[in-house]
Amino acid sequence: MTILMTALAWLATPSNWWGPAGIGARTLEHLGLTALVVALAALVAIPAGTWIGHTGRGRWLVSATGGARAVPTLGVLTLVGLWLGIGLAAPTLALLVLAIPPLLSATYSGIASTPRATVDAARAIGLTEAQVLTRVEAPHAAGLVAAGVRSATLQVIATATLAAYTADYGLGRFLYAGLKTRDYAQMIGGAIVVVALALAVDAALAALTRALRARTHSLPESGEHSPKESQ
Repeated sequence: MTILMTALAWLATPSNWWGPAGIGARTLEHLGLTALVVALAALVAIPAGTWIGHTGRGRWLVSATGGARAVPTLGVLTLVGLWLGIGLAAPTLALLVLAIPPLLSATYSGIASTPRATVDAARAIGLTEAQVLTRVEAPHAAGLVAAGVRSATLQVIATATLAAYTADYGLGRFLYAGLKTRDYAQMIGGAIVVVALALAVDAALAALTRALRARTHSLPESGEHSPKESQ
């Protein structure tokens, strides 16, 4: 309890929040790295998952990348760090290994789970494969893709503290500096900030996911009429 109180006292100290090494700046760095990693993962995983779900080819890739979740991120970071050296490149690549699998799996599942009757009806009335994908399958998959983004984002936020292992960057600096100097108030205070940040981002993404899933539930009716209306 004493350590927790000292951590709260550290968080309540205004000087710890300001400046280039303060909590505010470190939080922005942490969010920036998270956004970069999730965006890069989305650029790879969403097109690949869409293609696999639409064509049914390459399903083995979804299972294969799922195994990447079992790979220790710190081990990957260490190996890549030895290869690329000090900086943000190593943690970015290591976090990509963590972020791609949930996005790929969610996108594939969303596209592949579109009711076949709806897809066949869209093709029967003359829609091209691109139109089937963009007007039928993609809207149906939106809720699951959002859930995949949420899952990947939370994993990256929690693990991005490892960026401080090879770079003076993000909220992980408080954890590493506190552990190194035995300043446990700083270490626990930094951990509290990471938890609070993860909860806040999760709440925002959960609201987005619910909104997209609510829209998805209305697709059976809209999916039957929108293709006809486009003719």
